[in-house]
Amino acid sequence: MKKIVAALLVSTAVLGAGCTQVQYGDAQAVETTTADFGSTDLQLTAEKMVDSMLSFPPVVQVVAQKRPVMYVDKIKNKTTEHIDTESVTDTITTKLLQSGKFRLTDMTKVEELQRQLDYQNKSGMVDDATSAKIGRQIGAEYMLYGNLSSIVKRDGSTKDVYYKFTMKLMHIESGQIEWQDEKEIRKVQKKSFLGM
Repeated sequence: MKKIVAALLVSTAVLGAGCTQVQYGDAQAVETTTADFGSTDLQLTAEKMVDSMLSFPPVVQVVAQKRPVMYVDKIKNKTTEHIDTESVTDTITTKLLQSGKFRLTDMTKVEELQRQLDYQNKSGMVDDATSAKIGRQIGAEYMLYGNLSSIVKRDGSTKDVYYKFTMKLMHIESGQIEWQDEKEIRKVQKKSFLGM
């Protein structure tokens, strides 16, 4: 009897595993699985922020004359959710670079860069004529930074989530905010009587 039960359990597990289907979806399609911050929110937010900044008249005037150097700080997550804000930052920096209007510095790689410069200039193993010289990096003129915050309310079977994404562009030398904008998202999730 135990052998029959074990065989049935193994058969059920195999059949259950055989029913799993995986397929590709449209990465740009709207996903509304939950009220949590998702890929559609990331895409809409990044697009809105970059478009807003690049169309702001003072920024248009600056980038018409040159390609300024910008440092993009990691977006701060002030929500109660685990949100990969590095991914949000990556999407924004990709859009900025693809616009051709800015040059970017990457402060996340300073230690690795310092090790490489030390190797090239202090190890004695790299030809001086081809080594990258210390002290020749270009300083950023602008810093782009922002916050993602949320307010979550629950009432019985309804969950209401309000997200606010704020970004600012600061001129580093003067400390002036040159541009600022917000993107708001509201999501409402309702559970049916059966929890479906």
